Amino acid sequence: MNQKDMTIFDHIDELRKRLMIIVVFFVFAVIVSFFLVEPLIKLIQNADAAQELTMNAFRVTDPFKVYMNMIFVLSLIMTSPVILYQLWSFVSPGLLEKERKATLGYIPISVLLFLAGLAFSYFVLFPFVITFMLGLSSDMGIKSTIGINEYFQFLFQITLPFGLLFQLPVVMLFLTRLGIITPKLMSDIRKYAYFVLLVIAAFITPPDIVSHLMVTVPLLILYEISIWISRIGYKKAQAAETEQVKMNN
Repeated sequence: MNQKDMTIFDHIDELRKRLMIIVVFFVFAVIVSFFLVEPLIKLIQNADAAQELTMNAFRVTDPFKVYMNMIFVLSLIMTSPVILYQLWSFVSPGLLEKERKATLGYIPISVLLFLAGLAFSYFVLFPFVITFMLGLSSDMGIKSTIGINEYFQFLFQITLPFGLLFQLPVVMLFLTRLGIITPKLMSDIRKYAYFVLLVIAAFITPPDIVSHLMVTVPLLILYEISIWISRIGYKKAQAAETEQVKMNN
């Protein structure tokens, strides 16, 4: 059925099918995660950033919460390529043939950028923040008692947003190819975008200038890369549109 001929109920039914596929893969990922979660938790507990920490369970349910949260995060990461593909499949009928092929290539790039964001935040940012917090506690004469649940929640708070923020170039390119934004618009709103990124960085990091810069600078660079990539995508979209007009004539 042509995209234009589909009714609102057809779109809802199509969306339901896509969501069911995602749920099935997510359940499968949860089963796989059960075999991976315990070694991964032990690996994170024995990481360099945690060597000086003694983790405690302040509630009987804390270890179980950590276990289940880690399973959920692992399952979400493993399912992310399926989620992106189903999203692409849902919107692709409204795209030109060349746009379908081009945007399909965004999926592996998006997954790689997400993993790169996780890696940067875990191996660079997270150890620095932990060291800063412990140093501050020591300077104030405070002995840190770390709850294992709070430790992993803080880990997720640092790493997951960074994985999502690293999607910025792909999202901007995708929106450009759809004609929703243009490189000129991104350039015009640059100062507002910088302000938003500064606020996001302030929420992610502790209140010290070094940590803030460690987050802000990569985000600003990502935005500039997004503008550059958007220009390339915009030119290709314009060329595809021109070629389509010639074919119709």
